[in-house]
Formats: sequence, C-alpha cells, structure tokens
Amino acid sequence: MSVPEPTSGAAARWFELVLRVPEPRVEDVCDALEALDALSVSVEDADADTPAERALFGEPGLPPPAAGWQHSRVVALFDTEAQAREAAALLAPQDFFAECAVLGVRPVADTDWVRLTQAQFDPVPITPAFWIVPSWHEPPAQARTVIRLDPGLAFGTGTHPTTHMCLRWIATHGVAGRRVLDYGCGSGILAIAAAKHGAAAVDAVDIDPAAVQATEANAAANGVTLRAGLPELAQGPYDVVLANILATPLKVLAPLLSSLVAPGGHLVLAGILQRQADELRDAYAPWLALQVHDALDGWILMTGTRTAAA
Repeated sequence: MSVPEPTSGAAARWFELVLRVPEPRVEDVCDALEALDALSVSVEDADADTPAERALFGEPGLPPPAAGWQHSRVVALFDTEAQAREAAALLAPQDFFAECAVLGVRPVADTDWVRLTQAQFDPVPITPAFWIVPSWHEPPAQARTVIRLDPGLAFGTGTHPTTHMCLRWIATHGVAGRRVLDYGCGSGILAIAAAKHGAAAVDAVDIDPAAVQATEANAAANGVTLRAGLPELAQGPYDVVLANILATPLKVLAPLLSSLVAPGGHLVLAGILQRQADELRDAYAPWLALQVHDALDGWILMTGTRTAAA
C-alpha cells in the first residue's frame, strides 16, 4: 500500500492520518485507531459544503443517531509521521477496512492555538441592533445592545441555533420591567440578555456550579445585576421563564417549569428538534398550550402563555 507523502510547509508538531470510511465501518475504524494510540479521532462529513451534505442531530447522554455519515472522513492525530503511516499499514489488511481508503498523511504545524481559536469566533448578530461580541473584537457600529462573551467552559455563546432563537425572542418580546428566570443558564447569556433589555429582576439557575460561576463572572463583565445559583434559588412566579436545555429534561421538568410561570406569563423552551414538537406539546398540555414560535437549522423554539386558570 502506498500512502501519499505529506506536503511541505512549517515544521510539524503532529501528523494526521486521513481516511475515507463508509458509515457502517466508522465505529470499527475509530476503535482500531484508538487501539493504535491515536491522540484523537474525529469524524467529519465527507460531503460537507456540497449538495449531498447531511445533518446529524443527537442529544448528550443518549446514543448517537449514527456513528458517522454515509461518506465519512475520519481524521486520526498521531505524535509522529511514522506512527501515522504504521497505523495506515496495519489497517489496510483488516476485513473491516475493505471498503475504506487512505486519503493521506498530513503534517499539523505548531501554531498559536489561542489566536486560531479566537479567529473562529466573530461578533454574532441577533437583531440588527443586538450583538454578541467576543472581548477581542470591537462592537459593530450598528450595535446598540452588546453582550461581551467569550467561549468558555459553560454552554452558550449565541452561535448555536437554540441560543440564537432564545436571544431573538428576548430582544423582540418586551421583557422590560418583567421578572425573568433563566433555567439551565450555562454561560448566563439569556439572563444577561434579559437584564440588558430592561428586565426588573433576573434569576439564573443551573445544576452545574461551574455554570453558576460562569454566569456570575459574565454578568459582572457585562455590568448587569442578576442572581445566580443552583435550581432551588428559583422561586416563582416569573413573568418569563426561559429554558434552553434539551427535549428529554424539558419533558421531565414540565410540572416544575410550568408552575414557575405567573398567570399570563410566558414559557420559552429551546433545545428541541423539529421532530420532537409533538412530544413537548403533550408533556406540557396539562398546564399550557405550546406552539412552535421559531425554527432554525432543524431546531425549534416553543412558547406558551399560562392562563389564570392553569
């Protein structure tokens, strides 16, 4: 077997073995690469950025819908070029590798990873006047409301469709003067957005103490006042309850979240795939009627208003 030579360039610190693997073989190939001491193994859609690109959606803690794409590109990182080439040579005669192909071994040059990571995060427009801006960027001229937020340990930087839709709802639905709860706050971005848009009081809760600490730090960095803590901090009623989590915990939390909404108040739920809409409607039906309010990239935002009799 002949493996293509790496291209010339900057001094390499690591080497990547790149393979083309059909979906049924992805798991076997990844397991073999890990056994061959790969530092990391990633699976990409080989059809990305083409009309054949296919989205795969899954939820943390649940089995993935598939191990890979119909045409997957598997990339394994090794310490040395020799290790990468040896791995390719050892994989070639295996039965499970019969439909696979070696695309090449390529060097990974040492680089400024912090600068490279920062370059991947640009200011995010939520509305023409409301932007999420990393600390290393200047706010755009048209930004009237700005949240300063850097990628960190807790989820929520405004780039994911679920967060984006929640932020858009906050910006366009008049939370000024309202009492707001961000349940499952992550980075605190929704709570901070509510405070920035004039909420009278904002509580942010999460089961992860690291998320609580991140929320407090991000709130201070943005000059807003809110209360952050573990879930027991939440004491209703609230005019607006926001929960950007995932469909499964949202269903479990239906009685609690519904009880925290004041009569006439709004419940805003995200982290839901389009195919899960009916499940969420059924889960919340005893307390309020949910409807799909927004949709983006396969995800939906569902909202409901609690009536006085609920």
